[in-house]
Amino acid sequence: MTEREKMLAGDLYDCGDPELLEQWHKAKDLMRDYNHTDSADLQEKERILNELLGGRGTNLWITAPFYVDYGNNIYFGNNCEVNMNCTFLDDNEIRIGNNALIAPNVQIYTAFHPTNAADRFGESKEDGSFEFCKTQTAPVVIGDNVWIGGGAILMPGVTIGDNVVIGAGSVVTKDIPSDSIAYGAPCRVMRENK
Repeated sequence: MTEREKMLAGDLYDCGDPELLEQWHKAKDLMRDYNHTDSADLQEKERILNELLGGRGTNLWITAPFYVDYGNNIYFGNNCEVNMNCTFLDDNEIRIGNNALIAPNVQIYTAFHPTNAADRFGESKEDGSFEFCKTQTAPVVIGDNVWIGGGAILMPGVTIGDNVVIGAGSVVTKDIPSDSIAYGAPCRVMRENK
């Protein structure tokens, strides 16, 4: 099993793997180009997003700056908007449905590390340095017609159902069912959204 296969399976994997580092650097270069493209140059933005993302529907608007780990594990439906300064750590898949609104400063994480330092770093080398820390992942899924409020953080492995509003500043640690308005840290369902 390659390190990328381990990464997508949620197994411990080595972030320093040459194949993963090549993909990571490519994504960073594409993000740099996207974030420095003239705001009105829609053709160049489209070209970069087509190369960066794993897949997308029509009418995707991402306001720069935008940050990703690999980019190719992010999938958007139709009619989605991502506002400025969002960070998507897509070490596993991030799937976003149709008609999603993602406010500024939203962070979506699919990566996490073992809590035990020895498991994170392994044995130190003779010179006292360590390898890249070991990482695990879990996908994040966002349904249709979802609005994620500003500054919200979505943790690895969460699923947000359809027709959900996540309040600004929320920390989503567990699944949120469809037709809900949820907020808080940790995020909880506060009422139905019908």
